[in-house]
Amino acid sequence: MSLFTSIKSLFAPAESATKEPEALPSVDYQGFTISPVPIHEDGGYRINGVISKGEQSHRFIRADMLPSSDSCAAEMIRKAKQMIDQQGDGIF
Repeated sequence: MSLFTSIKSLFAPAESATKEPEALPSVDYQGFTISPVPIHEDGGYRINGVISKGEQSHRFIRADMLPSSDSCAAEMIRKAKQMIDQQGDGIF
């Protein structure tokens, strides 16, 4: 490997094997639908999903990282319920 190639590899974006987030089963809560869609990243799974009601929807993403997809989905649902309790239709 040449010196140029070595230096170039330091600044080139890393090839990632990230795939599209997998949607998990939705939960209905007080007329809203909560759809967790954890994002797989190097450190685990990032909280991500959608809160919807009728034709309106709100993308829900947080910096929190959890070790498994299931624990991430459970935390997303918990946080989404809290947001619904606090803001109701004001989410949209």
